[in-house]
Amino acid sequence: MRTISLTLLLIIAGFYIAYSQNVHPVLSMAATPEAGGFSSKRLNRIDTVLKEYVDKGRMNGAVAMIVHDGKIVYYKNFGYNDINAKTPLPKDGIFRIASQTKAITSVAVMMLFEEGKFMLDDPISNFIPEFKNPKVLDKYNKADTTYTTVPAKREITIRDLLTHTSGLGYAQIGTTEAKNIYYKAGVIGGIGVPDFVLADQIKILGRLPLFHQPGEKWTYGLNTDVLGYLVEVVSGMSLKDFLHKRIFEPLGMKDTYFYLPAGKKNRLVMLYTEDSITKKTVKMAEKLNLYASMYRDYPKMDGTYYSGGAGLSSTIYDYAIFLQMLLNGGEYNGKRLLSHNSVRMMTMNQIGDINRGPNKFGLGFGITTEKGSAILPTREGTFEWGGMFATTYWVDPKEKLIGLVYRNIWPTSWGGLGNLYKVMVYQAMNY
Repeated sequence: MRTISLTLLLIIAGFYIAYSQNVHPVLSMAATPEAGGFSSKRLNRIDTVLKEYVDKGRMNGAVAMIVHDGKIVYYKNFGYNDINAKTPLPKDGIFRIASQTKAITSVAVMMLFEEGKFMLDDPISNFIPEFKNPKVLDKYNKADTTYTTVPAKREITIRDLLTHTSGLGYAQIGTTEAKNIYYKAGVIGGIGVPDFVLADQIKILGRLPLFHQPGEKWTYGLNTDVLGYLVEVVSGMSLKDFLHKRIFEPLGMKDTYFYLPAGKKNRLVMLYTEDSITKKTVKMAEKLNLYASMYRDYPKMDGTYYSGGAGLSSTIYDYAIFLQMLLNGGEYNGKRLLSHNSVRMMTMNQIGDINRGPNKFGLGFGITTEKGSAILPTREGTFEWGGMFATTYWVDPKEKLIGLVYRNIWPTSWGGLGNLYKVMVYQAMNY
């Protein structure tokens, strides 16, 4: 009898160990930084650097977070939301995350891929006919912005859009040719234009020339806005509703929106800019220029345009939850959004030998290569991106590490803070 009981206990223990090894962490605070694998003393170096940036006028403030193996080991705020009133920048402030929207839209696309709605190498014209028979820019006349085109060698695929190899450019922030051609056609960059409708814009974009042959180069462009419309076409829901019901609600991301509800507009952090002469951080003036006021105010608007490439605002904590889901292999707090193999596909090199400096690109993320890992402490396989208004994130699967640092300033001469912060995070590891 004792032998049988012991055997049962061993079997139960074995099941428990196997189960516990497959349970993914949910974000929680580490008892101490040391308990989370970090040195308190060396983390203080981050405090010193970020305070120095505030004191020297390089930024108004920042919120920073480090997560290791599901434990938050560092979560601090620095500086001011209002420099003049000396109002502290809150840790739960809502930031304009701009291009960090791209990763969320890419996850939405992969969720539909897993439902069998399409294959990644399907032509996008199967779902958005305006992209049928694409043309590529051949000659461009700077004097009058006229141009000629040649036929594309092949159709644009969904994979091309996920990897930014489609040949699409960016309105407002792209090349001169892209900005001019898109401007004349009425195509916009995705934020500050609340009264537009995604479907209308993407249909216009589909008729415009590409800036290189599909699949031949990496060009940062309006690819993810097109993917946002693909989500709408395939799901039958607006992108706003799809993201809210299928991603934000299941994950518990309570502060992530295209346009903030009335009760949360007061939590949007102030947007800053840089004095062109002194390089000091100053408030974005009320009428500095048209773009500045658009960028400053768009999350508080009541809009109908849902930019899958740039439109969201969020907190650093909400976005850390999203990244933890990916680090967990597609699952968070018992809710599975993706299979671990889809996450694997998203976070591996998907552009082959196409040049993108020392690193590569996956399905929605920049990917650190062996060559890239020699430049910064981030390990090979790290996936990352950031936003126009100086927000940065990365996920290092080998270290089970997530790092984020958020500011809201545009433009800034101190964009290198994101990489400096990476160095400061890795030097604080205590193992």
